[in-house]
Amino acid sequence: MTRTSHRLPPRPTRAALGRALGGRLPPRGARIGLFGGSFNPAHEGHSHVAREALRRLGLDEVWLLVSPQNPLKERDGMAPLAKRLASARHQARHPRIRATALESLLGTQVTADTLDQLQRCFPGVHFVWIMGADNLGQIHRWGRWSEIFHRVGVAVFDRPSYSLGASSAKAAQRFAGQRLRSARGRLLARRKPPVWSFLRIKLVAQSATALRARARSGEPAGKAGTGARNGRAPDHQGD
Repeated sequence: MTRTSHRLPPRPTRAALGRALGGRLPPRGARIGLFGGSFNPAHEGHSHVAREALRRLGLDEVWLLVSPQNPLKERDGMAPLAKRLASARHQARHPRIRATALESLLGTQVTADTLDQLQRCFPGVHFVWIMGADNLGQIHRWGRWSEIFHRVGVAVFDRPSYSLGASSAKAAQRFAGQRLRSARGRLLARRKPPVWSFLRIKLVAQSATALRARARSGEPAGKAGTGARNGRAPDHQGD
């Protein structure tokens, strides 16, 4: 595939990148999972997927990329970036999971540009894009969406209400020949793209939508529920 040339903002300095990433830059050869979303707010479902991605994909780190503003979402009801970043940092209770508003520093608005900038900033680092089955079903609405698959390996985590239709998604059909069995998920970071895999994990019954509704009604957030059930888990990236 020939990638379309897009003019990107100037690359941030390494000092600025280090501050956005908590003082540590990834070394060449590192395997980094990129879990993007609004995180409005972040919750246990996000951290569960991030931990599973570390284990199932053999990653060195997972970065929770808190989006300044998802172009496919309404601004109404979206908490300020600082508040959403704080909630993501609260959930990133693992030495190899980092929450960051790096996209604000990169000056990018669409995922394809974010990946382009990251690969320019960190040559030799192997990135994997992490998303849920719900996003697989609508990724074709994202700007230059197929470029995402051509840039990095893609790990799609099951979400029960979407898993049955995952194989019929436009992206799944477009890249059907590049799908890896879930047992080979550790190869995603090293294989030349396009390559992707669909992974099933236990359900953590919590969603940002439900948490926002409880906050509006004054109900304690602790009642949102974090128990596993049905043997699978959603990636609430869209929340």
